Amino acid sequence: MIARPTDAGPSRRQWVFLVCLFLLSLPAVTPRIYSSDEIQYFAYLRSMWFDRDVSFENEYLYFYERGVGRSDGFHETFLERTTETGRRLNFGTIGCAILWTPFYAAGHAAAVISGAPQDGYSKPYVAAVAYGSAVYGFLALVLAIRCASQLGRNGVGGGLAVWFGTPLLFYMYVAPPFSHACSAFTVALFTYVWLRVRGDWSATGLAALGAAGALMAMTREQDVFFIAAPALDWVVSQVRGSRLGVRGVLVAAGCFIGAYTPQLVAYKILNGHFGPHASVANKMKWYAPHALEVLFSPEHGYFVWTPLAVLAIAGVIGELVPPKGGIVPPEGGRYGNRPVWIGLLLMTVLQIYISGSVDSWTVAGGFGQRRFVALTTVLVIGTSALLSYARPRKLWIAAIALCAYWNVALTAEFATGLMDRQQLDPAANAYAAFVTLPRMAPGLAYRYLFDRQSFYRAHPVSR
Repeated sequence: MIARPTDAGPSRRQWVFLVCLFLLSLPAVTPRIYSSDEIQYFAYLRSMWFDRDVSFENEYLYFYERGVGRSDGFHETFLERTTETGRRLNFGTIGCAILWTPFYAAGHAAAVISGAPQDGYSKPYVAAVAYGSAVYGFLALVLAIRCASQLGRNGVGGGLAVWFGTPLLFYMYVAPPFSHACSAFTVALFTYVWLRVRGDWSATGLAALGAAGALMAMTREQDVFFIAAPALDWVVSQVRGSRLGVRGVLVAAGCFIGAYTPQLVAYKILNGHFGPHASVANKMKWYAPHALEVLFSPEHGYFVWTPLAVLAIAGVIGELVPPKGGIVPPEGGRYGNRPVWIGLLLMTVLQIYISGSVDSWTVAGGFGQRRFVALTTVLVIGTSALLSYARPRKLWIAAIALCAYWNVALTAEFATGLMDRQQLDPAANAYAAFVTLPRMAPGLAYRYLFDRQSFYRAHPVSR
């Protein structure tokens, strides 16, 4: 049975609850850098702040000499190979460095006050970046909840489900110096701006949308595909209105290019041209040969690691089904925002396409299908929609809670070495999640609170 009740946005009490929950969770943030991807994003920030350049050899050498950048091939890739301009390679982008800058400044101030080395590497700087990512991950959830409210859904339940039921949890707390929490934030900001400006598509609104899109693309290159959703929505609105506002499009494009300039300059200095290194393009097979595997592979599939995504996507699709009676109200009505729901589904399909086009689609050694963390906003909206209309509601809440527990359990298994980090064995990990971990929970909690380093010494991560 499906019913579609009217929902209100989050109450003040709900917002206070979410903020308090986040503040209480901050001690769970792991303030360290321990993988090559993290080093690359951090190197951008440290290089710009201290060296005023995009030359990363000293940053790479620092982490290599301290045993952090010791994954297979790190030295050959980052300390032997060079770009066309003679600089060391960096496959990351500049967006995270821009977002982390206020936190890095606070870290610098903390280093000055505490007497820690003011070199950009010491604990206050790394901690600032880690906590900054956690903040951006939480802000992504806040904006996603606001987006759900724009569509008439109370997104608090969906926000909580996605917080604990997707790899966003891992990349907010266990490995925050990755780009994924920042990516979730920029996509959420972009989506929020889209939903705010789509009413009249004013030039000012489109300018803001273009700038938000540039920040999103600077944070993770593949996130540029999200622009397709508001573009489609704009075309539909213009056709319905029998007018084509070319001026607004030019304004949006101009603001995008202007805001994207820092990345273009960085590309030019680093690679000798206005784009990423050629080896990035070589990883792509644009016919998406791995699109099904990236979803359904028993070892690496998104839906196996994150079953909540199945429910959330079903929630989005359900909004495209006309309510009982088959009558869809006009645009602006309760179920009249069909271009938005189509756009959210398009966002999902395009992320599947681009992730399935990458040779390294398995992201082996990382936690889950981390490239899909960018879909955080879509998942919050979809889960919120599902909770709004699906009945019996208690059954769906139980299913969502089970999905969240699965993600939390996998996070614990990954951190404690109970799983093979190169692939997921669903049967073995299910046994560990529902049998082994409950038995180990008291000891793990004690270690996490009082001896967290024991996890890192016993099970170093290699990516």
